[in-house]
Amino acid sequence: MPVRLRRPSRRRIVSATVATLLVGGTFAGLLSVTTARPATPPVRPPAHEAKAPAKPVRTPHAATSVMQVVAHPDDDLFFMNPDVSQSLRSGSPLTSVYLTAGESDGVNARPRDAAGAAPDKAGYAEARQNGIRAAYAEMATGSRTGVWDRVALPTAGGAAAEMDTLRAKPQVKLVWLQLREAGSISGDRPQSLNGLWHDRIPALASQRATGTPVAADFTYTKDQVVATLTGLLERFRPTFVRMQDPTPGTWSAAGPGHGTTTAVSGAATTTSGPVRLRDHQDHLYGARFVQAALARYADVPGHPHVGVQNYLGYPTSSLPHTLDPETAGAKLRTLKTYAWTDGVNDCGTAAGCGDLKVAARPGGRGWTQTVRYARSTSTSWVQRDGTGALHAFSVLDGRLAEWRKPAGTEAWHGPTLLPGGGLDGGVTSVALPDGRTAVFGTRTTLGADASAYGREVVTTAQTTPGGAFGPWRSLGTPERDDAGGTSDISAPAVTVDHDGLATVLLRDSGHRLTAREQRADGDWGPWRTLGGTDVYGDPVAATDGTGRGYVFASTPKTVLTWAQQRPGGPLAGPVRTGLPPTTLALSASPAPDGDGVRLWFRKPSSGDLRSADFSGAGPVSPVTELPGSGVAGFGPVSGGDGLLAVRSRTGFLATAPHGRTAGAPPAWTLEKFLFAGAPDAGTDGVAAIGLDGRLHWTPAPR
Repeated sequence: MPVRLRRPSRRRIVSATVATLLVGGTFAGLLSVTTARPATPPVRPPAHEAKAPAKPVRTPHAATSVMQVVAHPDDDLFFMNPDVSQSLRSGSPLTSVYLTAGESDGVNARPRDAAGAAPDKAGYAEARQNGIRAAYAEMATGSRTGVWDRVALPTAGGAAAEMDTLRAKPQVKLVWLQLREAGSISGDRPQSLNGLWHDRIPALASQRATGTPVAADFTYTKDQVVATLTGLLERFRPTFVRMQDPTPGTWSAAGPGHGTTTAVSGAATTTSGPVRLRDHQDHLYGARFVQAALARYADVPGHPHVGVQNYLGYPTSSLPHTLDPETAGAKLRTLKTYAWTDGVNDCGTAAGCGDLKVAARPGGRGWTQTVRYARSTSTSWVQRDGTGALHAFSVLDGRLAEWRKPAGTEAWHGPTLLPGGGLDGGVTSVALPDGRTAVFGTRTTLGADASAYGREVVTTAQTTPGGAFGPWRSLGTPERDDAGGTSDISAPAVTVDHDGLATVLLRDSGHRLTAREQRADGDWGPWRTLGGTDVYGDPVAATDGTGRGYVFASTPKTVLTWAQQRPGGPLAGPVRTGLPPTTLALSASPAPDGDGVRLWFRKPSSGDLRSADFSGAGPVSPVTELPGSGVAGFGPVSGGDGLLAVRSRTGFLATAPHGRTAGAPPAWTLEKFLFAGAPDAGTDGVAAIGLDGRLHWTPAPR
């Protein structure tokens, strides 16, 4: 299409071919504690007199460094922002890696102009790179015309990648592997990451962009892709990795997870019809290559511990929006820059300064109004054992990381990484009646070939109160295989009765609630379906003061509940609560009066906090509104005894004391660090895991 020239080119790109060497880094402690000091000023003055949490005091630590890996240029802007822009504002190193060139059909044009445009895959790949460089420069410096230094970077896979460094902010880097994309969401395309993962092709070819400093075409085998990504991890030494969802689920004629599934040469079908992926195949299999690289990297000695966050992609289209209007507006502006919606030629290349395919709909399918974590939403990862010691848990290097604070002391110790790798981000902990603590999570198995891929629920428990944790035990999975549902299970929720017998609950790939119950002899019964339809996100569970268990799970329209009518009785449900739509992220805890439980959630498209109390199967209080009060944000709300903790609009941890006064805005205090997953607010204080891998702890006011 014709290009409108409104002002002379100001965005300059410097290219060179250089050989580079791996660089080292430093690694220090992983703990941030607090002292009882006066609180920092709240975001908004409280409407009532209340004590504020103590102010954190930072200790020396490994510098935060973020690496994010996506399949296509724009996946980070659509599905990871605002987290990306928050990292850029923090000034910490950020490296964004793009697996494919995103060349599509080679036509850089709006749909209305595409018919007469000549395909140019190298040129379209260049235009998308130009759009990404403009978007990152604008997020990092306020100007999209920042200068980038472009070099060819030798890779551990035996070829070269392009690395771009933002001259004004050299801690910001873009790495382009420039592999071919599939060109179809679910279509049978052997020449793709999907085909390579399933060994349908021996190697995948490159698609170099016009103007790239990478001088020659190349191919990568499956192992070379893993080696290349592992080498990038070794080079950039991240403390936090953002990646797409490797298990987004499928659609099929009989519904996800139904029917007998077979996989022939990587193409799955069921007895009821073909399987269609819920997300783009490049997103899914690109993420699995990242998992394989992270597993290999975990065995490399001397690197900083690394946490991982997964992001949902295309499935967010049909789910309630999570972002407030201000944040969604900023995200949309970045996509408009990437999409080159104004047509101003300030990049100086014939290919174009952005992705005109996106220009027709820069908001995607509601994607700029949402960001959604596929895992790591638990708010139940801090627990007190029978000796009075506090334990905090996270996942670092694919292993369970544990911090301990002995009873009667102020200092936390850790992390200690327990044996056993492959853990997915996010774990849930529970207190057992005999004083021990148990931890539940999911584990990914990779194996020697694609057919070995899967996920399973695992658990470990202290051998004695205050003692060490025993070996991991697998509880399996309700899924028949990976091909039918891509191992799309949620994180587990857990209830424990007075006898110490646990019930593990999770959402399966058919979007129903399933459960496995522990028997009196300590063994476990089979997985069984508890019902529910259209269940999304992670279920949550809590036990009230009388010993009755409750389970909650979100649908796009309301919340479903299962509840015990008596302690130790069966979970009855599902019951539609009648609650309004939520953003799907829930948390539950015993109600302050001990009768029933309190459910916390957010109002869609606002960031506002809501809660409701339950006793039995239904709510016993009206929905209580807690306006965002300028904090907004997204993700779970963690509500402890008189204390709230949330992710704010800025990405910082926000804490506040709270009561039950309807309409009273909380007196928020911002703890100015970016964190992973969700916070845990309890009786003793608030815990969060920073992007630096440290435990940050704010004691409850005394």
